[in-house]
Amino acid sequence: MSKNLRIEHVSRIYEVGGRKVTALQDVSLLVKPGQVVALRGRSGSGKTTLLNCIGGLDRPSNGRIWLGAEEVTDMAERRLVQLRRRHIGFVFQSHALLPTYSARENVDLMLRLAGFSRQERQTRAGQALKLVGLGKWQDHRPFELSGGQQQRVAIARALAPRPAVILADEPTGELDSATGQQVLRLFRQIADEQGTAVLIATHDLAVDAFADEVVHLVDGRVHPPKSE
Repeated sequence: MSKNLRIEHVSRIYEVGGRKVTALQDVSLLVKPGQVVALRGRSGSGKTTLLNCIGGLDRPSNGRIWLGAEEVTDMAERRLVQLRRRHIGFVFQSHALLPTYSARENVDLMLRLAGFSRQERQTRAGQALKLVGLGKWQDHRPFELSGGQQQRVAIARALAPRPAVILADEPTGELDSATGQQVLRLFRQIADEQGTAVLIATHDLAVDAFADEVVHLVDGRVHPPKSE
């Protein structure tokens, strides 16, 4: 389902060793359905913290985050779990696949947790793996797949519930440049064909060619600051 993602004046402050550390400072962003947005910045700039706040894995100290008409920042934990399982997909640098499960079983598990019926799971898993070019590899386990193929399984897993947003944290970090380009091209295809919004936190300069917008974070702030 198509939904705007609105981030309004979000800050995140942690207390570490008795002192306050600001990870995000007054970040505002609008991501529309079908957009690919790259979050770029050095390590510690706040990219992962922002993704965690959007996905409900962390809560901002100030500000609001909306997915469609629902405010993520004010959501009960049970509803947050439902939101993550149905409407927000996650892709990590390390793939995070279960090693004893086949590609199809890794995708199916996410759908099962989201509460889809067996028939729906079979259809959605097959479609997602076909979309990422792994229809012929669906019965292979992760150790039988290349790094790029494993990342495509992870993308299929995130995509299968047909979420409004996919959050990708350094998805090309462990891939060679050619394979990384393939993964970025796939995100672009998903956004264009499925209408899914994609946020990519990355150091990879190659992402710029595939993104509708590149947001630079410096010390937790959008730089240069956006004019009101």
